[in-house]
Amino acid sequence: MKTVFAKLLQSEAYFNFKHNYLAIAGAILLGFFLLLAIFGPFVTPQNPYNLKELNLSDAYLPPSVMDSSSHFLLGTDQQGRDMLSGIVYGVRISLMVGISAMLISLVIGTTLGLIAGYRGGWLDSLIMRVADIQLSFPGMLIALFIMVVFGRGIDKVIIALSMVGWVLYARTVRGATMAERSKEYVDAAKVCGYPDRMIMFKHILPNVLTPLIVIATIQVGNFIITEATLSFLGVGVPTTQPSLGLLLSSGYQVLFSGLWWVSVFPGLTLLLMIVGTNLLGDFLRDELNPKLK
Repeated sequence: MKTVFAKLLQSEAYFNFKHNYLAIAGAILLGFFLLLAIFGPFVTPQNPYNLKELNLSDAYLPPSVMDSSSHFLLGTDQQGRDMLSGIVYGVRISLMVGISAMLISLVIGTTLGLIAGYRGGWLDSLIMRVADIQLSFPGMLIALFIMVVFGRGIDKVIIALSMVGWVLYARTVRGATMAERSKEYVDAAKVCGYPDRMIMFKHILPNVLTPLIVIATIQVGNFIITEATLSFLGVGVPTTQPSLGLLLSSGYQVLFSGLWWVSVFPGLTLLLMIVGTNLLGDFLRDELNPKLK
């Protein structure tokens, strides 16, 4: 383990990372929100899920910097929920949804892409035609349709996003697999009698992972935006859970009434999360793509 860590510190990628301030900023932002999602709920002044801790008489209190009598740092919303606590829990939900949907999409898309690229024939045609049909519709439209059919819920949002996101992995892995299957190490594995399953996942897969890392990093940010959009439209996370999209939706209704903090603070949080993932994703794209060097 120490040897791997030492090699990482001496690698060209780490050297380039140290001298790329945008990548460092992205990593700091993403790391901060990950820590906030893990440990934030233990230090927040309120549990937004616990209705016993909410008081309607505290509704729409301004941030403490605007009103010294208010003891809520970022103010409250229409339910008297502390905005800081709601944002922390919202970050937790957004990251959980984004990362979970990305992992499921990665597994499904990679598996189907390997099968399509290695097997070829009618199976390849079937998988790719399904992917082409799905790509002919906007991803948001497909997600909305799934949410309308199956109803609201975090698990439903994850399923909807996974059904939208697998196509990109499948097409990328298929193209890379078709290039790899004709190489000598694949022929050598066949001569040794290895089954196709082992050849695909043990020999070919490690050689097609590089672009998937870039896709996965950027896709987390895209999924976070999509989840927030679905929740903003009222078909995503239930109202009992303070998603960033729901906080934005409730804040938008009173945005022009002078209650700006209900939407501005969740919006800034969502913006910083997306900026962090995109900055890190851009660095990985440039670093892992030999054509850009």
